[in-house]
Amino acid sequence: MKNLSLIAYLDLKESIRARWFLIYSLVFGGLIALFFIAGVTESQVMGFSGLSRLLLMYIQITIVILPIFILITTVRSISGDRDNHILEYMLSFPISLKQYYWGKVIGRFITVYLPVFFAMLIAIIYGATIGADIPWSIFFLYTGLLFSLSSAFLGIAFFVSSFVKSSEVALGIAFFVWIFMLAFLDIALISLMLSQRFNEELIIFIALANPMEIFRVAAISLFDPELTVMGPVAFYILDTMSQVVFVLLSIGYPLVLGLLFAYGGFKIFKKKDLV
Repeated sequence: MKNLSLIAYLDLKESIRARWFLIYSLVFGGLIALFFIAGVTESQVMGFSGLSRLLLMYIQITIVILPIFILITTVRSISGDRDNHILEYMLSFPISLKQYYWGKVIGRFITVYLPVFFAMLIAIIYGATIGADIPWSIFFLYTGLLFSLSSAFLGIAFFVSSFVKSSEVALGIAFFVWIFMLAFLDIALISLMLSQRFNEELIIFIALANPMEIFRVAAISLFDPELTVMGPVAFYILDTMSQVVFVLLSIGYPLVLGLLFAYGGFKIFKKKDLV
């Protein structure tokens, strides 16, 4: 346990010193600052106003940029250590493969999740100081959704990092995964529906298997419980399950998916050559 926490601490310390972490924190913190400067909380669009509107805009932007940030910064985690011979050096100490791998996972998760969470927390604290209504239910649910989305892409990134041998290949795969999932938010799904070669229920199932899509639908469902903006798709989702069950599924599914990918990465990591 001591070695596990030590590896997590070392990874956290290394990440905080890296330039990408500064940019990563500035992007999400800057978004919140930009929204306040632009007066987002003082305007009203489609019934949304105040911090509710700010959080809705924040989550809509986060769904696009958070996965790619996690993928490109994490996918080189193990392969980068292998390239720089840090992995070989670390394992010369009495540290097991299990402690090294899961220590890296924990340290990197703290690094990628905390800036996103603190950006929302700063928005809530600033909103309270100017007397705005605090949408606590939305804040806590978005905290859970971001936690599960970060877990999913962190698990995928460690899975990729466990079997690639060079950082360049890892980056290429990371971009492919992001583009592939982004395409299945709208463009690819619309193409499948227009071709009329697949059952509509199968297409909706494919959409909801995408952690980015299920995150987006769950985020919308907090403001629009009947999902009217989604049209006929809402009937399928809400006829299949209640809103509460759907939100729980939206948090639980990406979390389990991330753990499965991370565990699969660990199994590969154990069997491959370490240097």
